[in-house]
Amino acid sequence: MAKVAIISGYKPFEIGVFKMDDPAVQFIKKAIKNQLISLLEEGLEWVIISGQLGTELWAAEVVFELQLEDYPELQLAVITPFLNQEESWKEANKEWYESVLAQADFIDAVSKKPYEKPWQFRMKNQFFVEKSDTLLLFYDTEKEGSPKYLYEEAKRKQDYDIRLISFDDLQALVEEEQMKSAFE
Repeated sequence: MAKVAIISGYKPFEIGVFKMDDPAVQFIKKAIKNQLISLLEEGLEWVIISGQLGTELWAAEVVFELQLEDYPELQLAVITPFLNQEESWKEANKEWYESVLAQADFIDAVSKKPYEKPWQFRMKNQFFVEKSDTLLLFYDTEKEGSPKYLYEEAKRKQDYDIRLISFDDLQALVEEEQMKSAFE
């Protein structure tokens, strides 16, 4: 059976990131990449995201990087909670999303209708946990946000691998980079 990981986490506004080139994004992507490489060594074959802005689209970019580098067999699925989720997004965000969809290996929606009610997000969370082995989540239990619901769903499943990236993990990466550049 293929090893499947869900990647999700904070949306940009939840962590105060308002520009695509915010330095924090590089550290978030590095943390995701480190975790993905570890999962790839354990047999990871598929990454699933729902295509939300922020962590999920950054994760997609990391998957594309890894495909070009050493893991061409790694595949990305974008499974949205409902149809046309990007409808009300700003143009730049739509373009970012479309560029990810253009490179994805699989695209679908859990609910085959446009947004109706919050139950569509709950269905997506249940579907994701059911169809995967691992949840890689950029989430800090000290700072609530939208990832909380997926995290709660994942905690209900027995023997489910949950890997969190916390703000402390990001801080450690920042400090590691500062140390490296101090010795260069």
